[in-house]
Amino acid sequence: MIHEILALLDNGISTLQTLLYVDVVQPFFYRFGLMGYDEDTYDALYWVIVGVLEILVTYIALRPLEALRPVEAWSDRKALRADVIYTWIAKLGIINIAFFFMLQPVFNHWQSLMAIYNVPNIDIDGLWPGVTDQPVVSFLIYLIVLDFFGYWYHRWQHRFGVWWELHAVHHSQQQMSLWADDRNHFLDDIIQAAFFAAISLFIGVQPTQFVVLVAVGNFMQSVQHVNARLPYGWLLERTIVSPIFHRRHHAIGYGHEGTRYGCNFGVLFPWWDMMFRTASWDRTVEPTGIRDQLPVPHGAARSYGDGLIAQQWRAFGRIAMRLRGQRNYGGVTD
Repeated sequence: MIHEILALLDNGISTLQTLLYVDVVQPFFYRFGLMGYDEDTYDALYWVIVGVLEILVTYIALRPLEALRPVEAWSDRKALRADVIYTWIAKLGIINIAFFFMLQPVFNHWQSLMAIYNVPNIDIDGLWPGVTDQPVVSFLIYLIVLDFFGYWYHRWQHRFGVWWELHAVHHSQQQMSLWADDRNHFLDDIIQAAFFAAISLFIGVQPTQFVVLVAVGNFMQSVQHVNARLPYGWLLERTIVSPIFHRRHHAIGYGHEGTRYGCNFGVLFPWWDMMFRTASWDRTVEPTGIRDQLPVPHGAARSYGDGLIAQQWRAFGRIAMRLRGQRNYGGVTD
């Protein structure tokens, strides 16, 4: 049943992809002599359509919850404007799909070499014939494998100082909302896209599966950042990452503190936090952000930038300060 629904959605998106390409993109490219890019653009259109649909579905599903059951009431929503722009840039998925297709020839060459030298290939679909080769089962396996690596990727973002300064763009938002998930430094996005595209290709993820995997992951992470009280309950909260669980990760002095410690690093599933003893189930609502954003004497009253450009640029300034040994958090050096 699920396979049929996914196939129906895929056919619908593919039809819209063809219509847009034939009626909009191709005439435009022909007019300006850009037909050399038409094939790559056609492939990217699928991702763009999925991204637009994902943003619409996310907003329709989550914005009413933020209005009806907010965790925090804000008198000013200006801080969210940059996050909306981040969301549109990220959800269109150009960076992710570009790395996936750029790395595809490299992995095809590696697989040829492995076949020549009789090196066993990783084929998750073939682990249990008749079971793991079912689309839904293989999809869930891929999701879990990628989430395991996502947990460690997230921990590394907090562990290494220069990398933290990039990730700090995400943590500097003090108003958590459905838009906050994609508030990231673009350099960090590029590193992450290359990392997960490489792993996906290595374990045998197909292009269409990759698009759906990213879309599902993005939606689940938008839910985690939503400014709404959602009753997950004991069991569900330990099955998938809930907003209150992830909010603890964003809490000043609890979920992260530069490169020193942290909790609740799980991207989609809290299992890895439970396994590696980084889970905190404290449901107390704490202020979110970074300690050195707090006013003196509790912090350094540091600004991380109000707009997208400022947030991107100031990260490089913080990296330069760290390399000179001048970076600290509220007077406490890392």
